[in-house]
Amino acid sequence: MAREHRAARKSGPRTNLYDDITDKIIAELEEGRLPWVQPWGTAAVQAPLAMPRNASTGRQYSGINVLILWGAVIQHGYPTQHWLTFRQALSLGGNVRKGERGTTVVYADRFTPEDEKRRARETGEDANSIPFLKRFTVFNAAQCEGLPDDIAVEAPPPPPGLIEPQVEALIAATGIDFRIGGNRAFYVPALDYVQVPPPHAYFEPINWHRTALHEMGHATGHASRLGRDFSGSFGTKTYAFEELIAEISSAFCCASLGIVPTVRHADYVGSWLEVMREDSRAIVRAASQASKAADWLLAHLPDDSTDVERQTPTEERAAA
Repeated sequence: MAREHRAARKSGPRTNLYDDITDKIIAELEEGRLPWVQPWGTAAVQAPLAMPRNASTGRQYSGINVLILWGAVIQHGYPTQHWLTFRQALSLGGNVRKGERGTTVVYADRFTPEDEKRRARETGEDANSIPFLKRFTVFNAAQCEGLPDDIAVEAPPPPPGLIEPQVEALIAATGIDFRIGGNRAFYVPALDYVQVPPPHAYFEPINWHRTALHEMGHATGHASRLGRDFSGSFGTKTYAFEELIAEISSAFCCASLGIVPTVRHADYVGSWLEVMREDSRAIVRAASQASKAADWLLAHLPDDSTDVERQTPTEERAAA
């Protein structure tokens, strides 16, 4: 019975769809390198240009700290120019979210040693003070939770209709920590969370789904799920191979959910063509791992989402 079930599953529409998509990707890759495209902008994401302030004291930062904090807003896409220390967040009844990394700023001041004060008293001259810098860490208000309403930064919900209900329900059902904000899309294996820019930041909001499912594809590789290798740094074969898995998994999920992004998946996979050139079986192994990733995600589709056929994970169709 189990063998018949596997045979029926392999001949079903989902398996054929995976194979067809893989064949198309391979065909496009063989035609040459295609550019990597970022389908979102930054203007709708980060805070407007303004002078950064301390959210607790209201004081405006100055000097090099302005440039440091502006740079952090641009780099991370924070939606506010308000900052505070870890202790200030606690004193206001809130806290910095677990896993958030602060920004180092400096405090410039001067002090007068006791010996210099004594010399000045004895000679009647002015005491010479010594300048110093003290480093400390601040966090953007968007990195905190539980702050008072007049300080808290809540990301506005996307305009209605920009996120497909099936995808929204699927993401929630997986239990993966999924965050919307900033101007970069990424998955952090060490902290096990996904972050993508909001849908309205994309040139075409439909492409948000491709990016969201790509990063969710990465998250399936966490040790608590499918346990893939995240040891490779940017530019390595291991890193490139994981990108292939996530991108093809996203293609499988989009096709299974009836989502048609205007940015072709092969455009993204194409920038990792060196992997296929060095290993002719890489795309086959990546597609196999991508099938497992897509099946893991789609298995969480709520029962009331009837547009997509539920299925148990497919067998690995290509051995390493």
